[in-house]
Amino acid sequence: MTNPDPEPATERLSPTSSPRSAPPVSSAQIAAKVLDVGTGTGIWAIDFADQFPSAQVIGTDISPIQPAWVPPNCEFCIDDAQLEWTWPADHFDYIHIRDLYGSIDDWPALYKKVFHHTKPGGWFEDLELDIRIHSDVVTDPDHIFHRWNNIFQDAGEKMGKTFKIAIGSRMRDYMEDAGFVEITEQKFRLPMSPWPLDPKLKEIGQFVKMFIDGGIEGFALFLLTQVMGWTYEECQVLIAQMRKAMKNKKYNPYYEATLVYGRKPGGKTTA
Repeated sequence: MTNPDPEPATERLSPTSSPRSAPPVSSAQIAAKVLDVGTGTGIWAIDFADQFPSAQVIGTDISPIQPAWVPPNCEFCIDDAQLEWTWPADHFDYIHIRDLYGSIDDWPALYKKVFHHTKPGGWFEDLELDIRIHSDVVTDPDHIFHRWNNIFQDAGEKMGKTFKIAIGSRMRDYMEDAGFVEITEQKFRLPMSPWPLDPKLKEIGQFVKMFIDGGIEGFALFLLTQVMGWTYEECQVLIAQMRKAMKNKKYNPYYEATLVYGRKPGGKTTA
């Protein structure tokens, strides 16, 4: 997929790094055809193929950055998910999408393609990140968190590839409009630093902080200079303000992620 940051496929945040099947996919479906759209490094497809050796897993992306050594039941191909898909209708038992925020210019059309190529009774799952920085203690509308949020949401809209897909019920609504049923929506918080007391959330916060520290400048520079027309110096001022705020242990910042999954009507529904 086309992403706004220079190295998105290798550096994009992955809230769920291990393969799991949130939908109640049956053992028969696991033994069949699985598609990972916008696979990036291919880690999800590889782990899924390892976990379910009877499945046939295909990962697609516009960047050929996947490893050569993969499980025998896993393959990768170069493909742009926004163009016409070459697979037959009703072909896949399970289609998985993750972290394509800022990459898609028509989300309803993408969901409809997924529906068209999912077998009756098959499942579709999408996990997306709301890139806004949330904080339950920051209320000042002029705070760097809120200014950052507004700037990059505007950049996504100007670019024609929204970052707002995970806000509200958009994903659920698009899935329902495409024709899926038995839709489940889950929202959860991802701490942006190791501020939580819960050990698991603290660990997650450490990983998210590493992701932010390593990727914030590349993410910001591309969008601010290429889309918003900022100078390099203006970008560095904003980035420095954000880095400083992220070090403040009182703010407790977090992202919000949205997971939705649903079934295509028909076929066998018994898990």
